[in-house]
Amino acid sequence: MAPRNTSEVYKPTCEAVKPTSSRRAGASTGTVRNITEVIVCIQVVPARGQKTSRMMPDTNTKNGDGSIGRADYNSLKIMKENIMSADNIGAEYFHLKPSGLGYYGDGLTRPECVLCLADGTVIASQAEGGVSVIATNGTRRDILGQRVDGLPPVMTNGFALSQSGDFLLADLHGDGGGAWRLSRNGEVMPLLVELDGQALPSANFVGVDHAGRIWITISTRHDPRALAYRADIADGFIILIDQKGARIVADGLGYTNEAIVDPSGDWLYVNETMVRRTSRYSINADNSLSPRQTFVEYGHGTYPDGLAFDEEGAFWMTSVVSNRVVRVTPDGEQRVVIEENDPEQLEIVEKAYLAGEMGRSHMDNIQTDVMQSISSIAFGGPNRRTAYLGNLLDTRLYTFQSPVAGFAPSHWGVRL
Repeated sequence: MAPRNTSEVYKPTCEAVKPTSSRRAGASTGTVRNITEVIVCIQVVPARGQKTSRMMPDTNTKNGDGSIGRADYNSLKIMKENIMSADNIGAEYFHLKPSGLGYYGDGLTRPECVLCLADGTVIASQAEGGVSVIATNGTRRDILGQRVDGLPPVMTNGFALSQSGDFLLADLHGDGGGAWRLSRNGEVMPLLVELDGQALPSANFVGVDHAGRIWITISTRHDPRALAYRADIADGFIILIDQKGARIVADGLGYTNEAIVDPSGDWLYVNETMVRRTSRYSINADNSLSPRQTFVEYGHGTYPDGLAFDEEGAFWMTSVVSNRVVRVTPDGEQRVVIEENDPEQLEIVEKAYLAGEMGRSHMDNIQTDVMQSISSIAFGGPNRRTAYLGNLLDTRLYTFQSPVAGFAPSHWGVRL
């Protein structure tokens, strides 16, 4: 069996079994017939600083003596997509096909953002006024509220959960916008709808960190937002609410999306969707931010939206349009762990983006079999190794088993 501690992880050492799928052995796509077929091309990587040992297939011997003969070497290659799972490989080799995803929830309304709690509860955005709460038995309860100003209900995009159990909603409406507080009984009150005497535009995301600070992202000052689907527009900003009140702490961002404080509490990471990068800011003692640093840039077809950290200090980024999940290590190395798109359609979007002509239709017309413009990721389950993917266009969430646990967010222990 694969070791459970992070100091010793199984990795493939021969090209034949580098994983391309996370389906478990014995799944419908195939069955591992001989345990030797699983371990002969596996390398045990000890703790850093120790020597490694390698077990390679002996193609000159016959089966029955604990090795694999030439006749079965091809069968091993055929099974390579079935024997590697999140349980027996490190995150640096993890890869999943869209067909390997599970589904969770049903009848959801634009579940753009998703949060998970320790008791197994999963919560998703509900764009018609609140959130959808999915219990461990699969039942769904929509918590919706009417704004006190009589305007249309909050069009929830990203949201957070406070320690008191209130939901903090980012409102996508251009008329009203800002951030709102939704209680568990459906009462809706403004959290922050104007700043320095100016009404806030539509908000993208609200996050709460372990220090109790509230971070609100505004993607753009343009209305409608689609006017800012360009690489040459950078008018997004970040608002901080702490004990001193609310204020803009970062400005000039290229379509600000999710902003998350890292596990150390020292850095704020933010996705800039339309300039295709993840930036970060050092958080000073007074909660002001240091100058922006470009942490990682993305290439063709990647439009970073959501992000979540894991316990190894890496973050997992979701890209709308191209349906990519990218794991980015602490040193900035990128690895695509899942992807689903139509190359021709993606090329059309790319040409429009590069020409400064990208519009809402390019975001909404996704031609795929499974994923419908994934937008966020959260880790749940007993060990935070079940990943949940939010999206823009489906009525359910997507799930997979992660090779590494997610970092516990500030709301993890909240009970509704």
